[in-house]
Amino acid sequence: MEQLFKTTEEKMNKTIEALEREYKSVRAGRATAAVLERISVDYYGVPTPVHQMAAISVPEARTLIIQPWDSSTLKEIEKAILTSDIGINPQNDGKIIRLNFPPLTEERRKEIVKDVRKKGEDAKVAIRNQRRSALDDLKALKKNNQITEDDESNGEKKIQNLTDKFCKEIDSIASVKEKEIMEI
Repeated sequence: MEQLFKTTEEKMNKTIEALEREYKSVRAGRATAAVLERISVDYYGVPTPVHQMAAISVPEARTLIIQPWDSSTLKEIEKAILTSDIGINPQNDGKIIRLNFPPLTEERRKEIVKDVRKKGEDAKVAIRNQRRSALDDLKALKKNNQITEDDESNGEKKIQNLTDKFCKEIDSIASVKEKEIMEI
């Protein structure tokens, strides 16, 4: 039974980690290399993430500079950024690619916050699905007479407490991201 709790908690932790990774790639008005994490470039027939092909730096709050180690990949990186969903036009000077992040409009900020909330809700749904799975496993243990009714009842409470704890954590992570997006 302890293994069930441990496994459930590990799954819930992975859901939180996935949400945090997802939030890092959300553009909040400031330049951050995390927006490039999901962009891959076809490099000698292999899809390669941009951060594995170039040095990425943030010289100013709203500017990101990408300096490829192999200058022949400059055009491919530029093309991958243009076709991505980050909504920024790269400026290529032949040696580096410069991304200038424009300040977000109030309307765009609100759209991003809605998206952040939706991702938070999706994470909560995943947590609840993990709770349901754990409760099903607990019922199976009871049905096979491996645990008593008291153990089942205590286990249900423990799983619910885990679920509540992770849902609160998701709310706090989402709230921090929303504040970050809404600050000008």
